[in-house]
Amino acid sequence: MTDDVWAGLADRFADGAYATVKGRVRTSVIHRHLLEHLPPAPARVLDVGGGAGHQSFPLAQVGYEVTVLDSSPAMLDKARERLARLPEEVRSRVTFVQAEGEHAEQAVNAERFAAVLCHGVLGYLEQSEPLVEQLCRCAADDGIVSIMTANAHTTAVQPALERRWRDALAAFDTRHGTVMGLPGRADTPEEVGKLMLGHGVEPVRWYGVWLFVDWLEFSGVDLDVNDTEQVAATIAVEYEASLRDPYRAMSRVFHLLGRKTLG
Repeated sequence: MTDDVWAGLADRFADGAYATVKGRVRTSVIHRHLLEHLPPAPARVLDVGGGAGHQSFPLAQVGYEVTVLDSSPAMLDKARERLARLPEEVRSRVTFVQAEGEHAEQAVNAERFAAVLCHGVLGYLEQSEPLVEQLCRCAADDGIVSIMTANAHTTAVQPALERRWRDALAAFDTRHGTVMGLPGRADTPEEVGKLMLGHGVEPVRWYGVWLFVDWLEFSGVDLDVNDTEQVAATIAVEYEASLRDPYRAMSRVFHLLGRKTLG
């Protein structure tokens, strides 16, 4: 692709979506998941489709060496803008690479990483396997592969809560929709786990992401991002829901982690 489809969305995505309570929930809950599985800092982390660095910069802030790989020049510009606000010691731990995720191994010169992240990317692709294969190849032996994407088991939730009943009925049998104005597709933890396993990465655990905040947002409730006490309480509840059945299975997004087998 030569056109940057994110050029017109970078500000809305980086400064809008992530600045909401829902955005805070996503980054905070996934950050806790990652810290439970990643080796100690300063291990090297590759964030494929890392956008403006919202998930990987917090890792750099706690000592990890981070490479953000993204195909969008606009998103990488936004990432550099955000990184410039952080202390020099954090900035020194972050590297940027512009490339398609499907060519990640070549773009990083076949280097291997202790953790490879890919969050919110698979759903924009027609097929998941080519990118999953690259993620697994870029992971070092015993390294972690972390994938977050839309949950195909819960596609009817958003239209139902928005009282779009015909769309909700159809959504039970479809995986496609619109995300940030772009065509999107959902997968299941079982399917992505099988793809991982086929490329030498053993699925370890999966979590839910976005449950109650989704229900509230789609029902028209406006959550106040400036109410820090309520935001912290929301994150705490969403984290617990991410761990437990049936809540994690009801979440609109899932977060799957796997470990690359030795050799």
